[in-house]
Amino acid sequence: ITLTLNERELKGKKVAKLRAEGIIPAVIYGASVEPMNVQVAENIFEKIYRQAGTYTPLHLTIGSKKKIAMIKEVDFDAVRGVIRHISFHAVKASDPVVTTVPIHLTGEGESEAEKNGLIVLQTMNEVEVRALPMDLPDSIEVSIVGLKDEGEKLTLAAATLPEGVEYVEHSDGRSHDGDEDGEQQQFTDQVVASVWEPGALQAANESQAGDAGSGLSKGGMK
Repeated sequence: ITLTLNERELKGKKVAKLRAEGIIPAVIYGASVEPMNVQVAENIFEKIYRQAGTYTPLHLTIGSKKKIAMIKEVDFDAVRGVIRHISFHAVKASDPVVTTVPIHLTGEGESEAEKNGLIVLQTMNEVEVRALPMDLPDSIEVSIVGLKDEGEKLTLAAATLPEGVEYVEHSDGRSHDGDEDGEQQQFTDQVVASVWEPGALQAANESQAGDAGSGLSKGGMK
């Protein structure tokens, strides 16, 4: 995905003039580049943001300069909902990066579980991965086609992980034998989706809602 930016001269409180004209102030930074103040039209960036999110590398053009960067942070106006500022993080094509990508369930409506009236509930929506910028996937896919019975679960181990992409683990836990393979297995045991009987799922949701309400009531009485 390509995006053309313009260098920005206005700084500080003066950027309010840019925002009034539908232009978003932004900055590009990174370990190997000098910070650059740039700007982009709001309507152009919104389209790019919908496509790229924070996990797809962008090919940036700023005058005669070319950069590869990720959208690091988008600051929204809490009242009006418009974008106030963008931070781009410049990366090298040869250096791995860490980012969060969505988990996408494939085969929805095709599983025996769904055909029998059961519900497949996604319980994990995203996961952190490490890869070269050009190898980063748009999503991690997990097929639910093989699910059949109530109580069945799918874990990260069932995901289709593209070549050159690896999970970023944050757990310090290890398996009983304490080896690295055991630690990887423990991480990939995280549940991505599970099969529920509709009535049981409704009861579980109502129970959670009741617990939350009870907590709020107790908090209000303090």
